[in-house]
Amino acid sequence: MELKFPLRGLNLGSPSSEQPQGTSRSLNNVRPYFDGRACGGQRPGLDKWGNGTQVGAAEQPIVVLLSVTTAS
Repeated sequence: MELKFPLRGLNLGSPSSEQPQGTSRSLNNVRPYFDGRACGGQRPGLDKWGNGTQVGAAEQPIVVLLSVTTAS
């Protein structure tokens, strides 16, 4: 059995029995193209926020803490 990467992306508009060629019903954190090439693979992770110190430290002080409640 040959499995091909779904380069045409996600398709939720048709039943599984009529799934268009090159699509998938379930994709999570993948990208079909990288540097203009069709290679398929995992998306890169996100960059760290700040300079790596803990939030609330002197370099990244907490400015506002907020609590919201509603009354009916």
